[in-house]
Amino acid sequence: MSLVRLKIKGISYSQTQNGAYALILNEVEGDRKLPIVIGAFEAQSIAIALEKEIKPPRPLTHDLFKNFADRFDIVVKQVIIHKLVDGVFYSSIICERDKIEEIIDARTSDAIALALRFSAPIFTYKTILDKAGIFLKFSSKDKDKEENDESIMVDEILQEGETVEIEGGTSEGYTELTIEELHKELDKAVANEDYEKAAKLRDEISKRN
Repeated sequence: MSLVRLKIKGISYSQTQNGAYALILNEVEGDRKLPIVIGAFEAQSIAIALEKEIKPPRPLTHDLFKNFADRFDIVVKQVIIHKLVDGVFYSSIICERDKIEEIIDARTSDAIALALRFSAPIFTYKTILDKAGIFLKFSSKDKDKEENDESIMVDEILQEGETVEIEGGTSEGYTELTIEELHKELDKAVANEDYEKAAKLRDEISKRN
């Protein structure tokens, strides 16, 4: 089966269900997107890895795994989303140590959080993308429409039975802050290890940029 390389487009959230997140993956040589519902901690961890400005004062679980792997010369070479069953994605982490390759089963959200930290490529099989991929293609001037459609996409996934409960509020209220105030709130959230709030502030800053 042929593999398709994916890149992370971003993390979207539900407009109707408070705290529901979806990781949006995009095929590198195409326009199809692969939305995957993820949990709160994983959403925070992925957002932090994507945003280099966010530096946790203490290592998160995925950072700890990276430090552990580095200490024992274990390298994550790639992540493959290899199966889709009843709406659940299954992934494998391909690791190497002393030129010996190992395949480790993992939740897709964890696998991607680690792939980011190792700068490892992410793949899926063409059959999975054909089955679960979604077309969303807009011009750059339609960026707001695209973000809105991705939020609607999350709602449609949740309506099919996948529900994620996440504590905390939405990004409402941040729209009234200036960029300077957003950065100050971001620094404060990271210092307090409130990574969910930090991720939402980062999203708001990204929209302004």
